[in-house]
Amino acid sequence: MKNSTKVIECPKCGGQELGKGKHTGPAVIYPDNKPSIGSVVEYILCTDCGFIIESYVKKPEKFKGTLYWK
Repeated sequence: MKNSTKVIECPKCGGQELGKGKHTGPAVIYPDNKPSIGSVVEYILCTDCGFIIESYVKKPEKFKGTLYWK
């Protein structure tokens, strides 16, 4: 989890057992200008209440050159 922050507790329920999951297939996120090259979205979530604490793309380098704000 090199892209993850160091969360140790669920901010919603206080649970301390966190898990990691991912979207794949049709749920892949794509850069706006490169629709054929995407990345899996990964999540850190609470295994007690299901709250998604954090989400990020596994390969952020695929989004270089797609700046939204300048």
